[in-house]
Order: sequence, then C-alpha cells, then structure tokens
Amino acid sequence: MTVADANVREEVNTAVKKMVVAESRLSIDPATVGDTEPLNGEVLRVTSVGFLSMLIRLEDELGVTLPDDLFAGRSFHTVADLVDVVAPTCTGRAAG
Repeated sequence: MTVADANVREEVNTAVKKMVVAESRLSIDPATVGDTEPLNGEVLRVTSVGFLSMLIRLEDELGVTLPDDLFAGRSFHTVADLVDVVAPTCTGRAAG
C-alpha cells in the first residue's frame, strides 16, 4: 500500500466513522469507534435504510460516486467491512 493509498484509506475510515456515529444518533467522538465495531450492535445502530442514506452522504463527503454494483452480494458487519469496499473507489483521486 502506498502512502497515498494509506492516506485515502484513513480519510475514508474517518468519514465512515463520522457517518455511522451520526446515523446511530450518538454523541460520541467518531475516533473512539473501533474498526471492528459492528454496524448494528450494542453501540452502533445502522439500519438498512440508514445504510443507504449513509452511502449517499459518504459520496458527497468523499467526492466520489460509489457504483451500485459495488455493494451487490456483499455483507457489511463492521466499520472495516465498509471501509474495505469504499476505500479502493477513492484511490486515484486527490485526498482531502
């Protein structure tokens, strides 16, 4: 992984955590959410409808378009699962 790829991954990780905290209606620092935190568990409460809304907000936040087929046939259980799919889409564009 290049430094640029690592920077993009960190940007995506931060954006995802910010979105899941907002979607779960929590008043906590997104940085306190672990990568292995379940999207629908004791802390985070992301519903299927909330997940779709969150993807739209992520596109705006990251300045990318996430292709619909990117999510087909995939299961998302943790924050890292979502970051793993979104980050490669953002690679190749300027971070920030």
